[in-house]
Amino acid sequence: MNAFTIKDLENLSGIKAHTIRIWEQRYNFLKPQRTDTNIRYYSSDELKTVLNIALLNKYGFKISHIDRMQPEEIKAKILSLGDAKAIQERIVNELVQEMVDLNIEKLEKILANYISLRGIEKTVIHIIFPFLEKIGLLWVTGHINPAQEHLVTNVIRQKLIVAIETAITHLKVDKTVLLFLPEGEHHELGLLFMYYMLKNRGIQTIYLGANVPVKDVAYVARLKKPDIVFTHLTATSSSFNFEKFLNGINSQFNDIQTVISGQLTHSYTKNIPNGIKFKKSLQEVMEYLTSL
Repeated sequence: MNAFTIKDLENLSGIKAHTIRIWEQRYNFLKPQRTDTNIRYYSSDELKTVLNIALLNKYGFKISHIDRMQPEEIKAKILSLGDAKAIQERIVNELVQEMVDLNIEKLEKILANYISLRGIEKTVIHIIFPFLEKIGLLWVTGHINPAQEHLVTNVIRQKLIVAIETAITHLKVDKTVLLFLPEGEHHELGLLFMYYMLKNRGIQTIYLGANVPVKDVAYVARLKKPDIVFTHLTATSSSFNFEKFLNGINSQFNDIQTVISGQLTHSYTKNIPNGIKFKKSLQEVMEYLTSL
C-alpha cells in the first residue's frame, strides 16, 4: 500500500494542507493514520477520495453536501461534469488513481480512448503533461515506487512512438531540426512529443535520442547541417553543469541555432550565449513551432 503525506495530497489535489486538516475535523470522509512520531499519512483510497472531492468542490458542490453522498453518487456526479476543463481534470485524476493501483491496462485504455477522440497532440497537452506535472513531485520525494514511474512513462512513450510512426502530412517545410538529450538526461517524453509535432508539420527531423554527448551531436550536425538543434531538459543528473553545457553548444555547433526547453531554463540567471534560445513553457514552444 502506498502511504502519502498531507503535502502529497496538497500537491495532487490542489487543496491546501490547512483545508485538508479542517475537512478531517468537520467531516467523515478522511481518517488518516499516524506514525509513531504522530505524523499524518494517508492511504491510496484516501488519496482517491480527496481527488474526487476536490474536483466536485471546484465545480460547485459544497463539501457538506459531498460528505453526505455515497461513493457511487460521488462517482456519478463526477462523470456528469460537462465542462471541458472538468473532464480533463477528471481524466488526469483517473490516471493518478490507476498509476497508484498499478492498473496499467486501465491507464492505457484511458489514454487510448482520449487519443481516439482528440488525437495525440491534444492528449499530450491537456492530459499527459498535466498528469506528469501532478505526479512529478511524488517521484522526486520517493512516495511512489520507481516501478510505477517506469510503467507509466513506458505506456506514454509507446503511444508517442505509434503517433510518430503513423503521422502523415501533406505539408512540407524546408527546415531540418536535430533532436537530442544531453548526457545524464534519459526522460525523452518531451523530446518524443517534439518529434511528433515536427513530423506532423512537415519539418524534416533527425532524432538522436537520450544521453548523447555534445561532441557526438556536433559531429552529426556538421554532417547533416540542420537549421535548428533542439533539446528538452527534464531531470538531469546532479553532476550536470548547465553553464558548461551551454558553452559546449556555443563552441561546437558552428552557429546553428539551438533551442532549449525544460525546467532548467527557469532558474538560469547568467547570460545566454548567442545562438541559443530558451523556451520556458509549452506555449512558447508551440508558438516557436508555428513560426517555423
